[in-house]
Amino acid sequence: MFSIMVQTTDYQLLADNIKRWGKELGFQQVGITDIDLSQHQAALQSWLDKNFHGDMDYMQRHGMLRTRPDELHPGSVRAISVRMDYLPKGAAFARVLKNSRLGYVSRYALGRDYHKLMRKRLKQLGEKIKAEFSETDFRPFVDSAPILERPLAEKAGLGWTGKHTLLLDSKDGSWFFLGELLINLPLPTDTPQAEQCGKCTACMTICPTQAIVEPYLLDARRCISYLTIELKGPIPEEFRKPMGNRIYGCDDCQLICPWNRYASPTDEKDFHPRSVLHAPDLIELWNWTETEFLKHTEGSPIRRIGHQRWLRNIAVALGNAPASEEVVQALLQRNQQVSELIQEHIDWALQEQKRKLQQDDQPSQQIKRLVRVIEKGLPRDA
Repeated sequence: MFSIMVQTTDYQLLADNIKRWGKELGFQQVGITDIDLSQHQAALQSWLDKNFHGDMDYMQRHGMLRTRPDELHPGSVRAISVRMDYLPKGAAFARVLKNSRLGYVSRYALGRDYHKLMRKRLKQLGEKIKAEFSETDFRPFVDSAPILERPLAEKAGLGWTGKHTLLLDSKDGSWFFLGELLINLPLPTDTPQAEQCGKCTACMTICPTQAIVEPYLLDARRCISYLTIELKGPIPEEFRKPMGNRIYGCDDCQLICPWNRYASPTDEKDFHPRSVLHAPDLIELWNWTETEFLKHTEGSPIRRIGHQRWLRNIAVALGNAPASEEVVQALLQRNQQVSELIQEHIDWALQEQKRKLQQDDQPSQQIKRLVRVIEKGLPRDA
């Protein structure tokens, strides 16, 4: 009996140390939970059956493995869930979103890619634990394997799942990344936070494409983050206007959330905005060569979508920009010199520019000339 009590006390002390070490490594919150996610299987299967994952085949491919963390790292009995804040100082949300000549990049992607940074620090945390308890076996995860991160973080007390399906904390909102360390030690677990969305549906109402089809249920195929990042083919026409000037991701559901009034800007230098992405001129981005794109997005999560999808997204934003000769000429410079994917979006953007110009009841000669220029650049059947 005495030895069992000593061991229990040791695990509690270790858990306290883990949370202290985690904060020393730059994590704003650390929680511990068991790894039983069986209660999420039915909801996950229903979401997949509705095809709400769209082109994200990996969601279907791994199926229920996401609810069985012990199969990802056999012997694991706990998950240490961590949070790292990323809200940049001077985020300039409104200034960029309201100026349709600028491109809006989701605030999480303004700095360096978080995956390697967080995974390295999680590994360091695991090594600290192993130095204390030599029998420790661990594996870090940061979007690197099929695992339900948010349910684990929720069980670990890092927040509750909001109606937009993101994790919310009552003190710090939702501007943070998540990571996990699966571990074989039976550490004491933390208490989940109570759900505190109440009757608020602001995130559902503001969503430009109405992707939150009901509370806590997201149809990813309608989400601008999915459309601009995950979707490999053409963006469906019904979503192009609602995209506005959002060229990589979307933050609207977080921006409107009352709990984000309490969010604090990050001190993590790697997450500070790059000037070329913070409030960029759309035409400047449009004119980047592939070499320039790779240079400016080195170490950024944006790079993974590639130059083609980058141009596809910007073409839509240019179509949504105010009608101007500058925009039309920029689109025409790449006209008929690009892939079929980009060309489709150039044609749409030119049609949008033409439509806006023709709204003038008494068009000037300059507008008439610009309309003719557009018509020459469009396919004959357009």
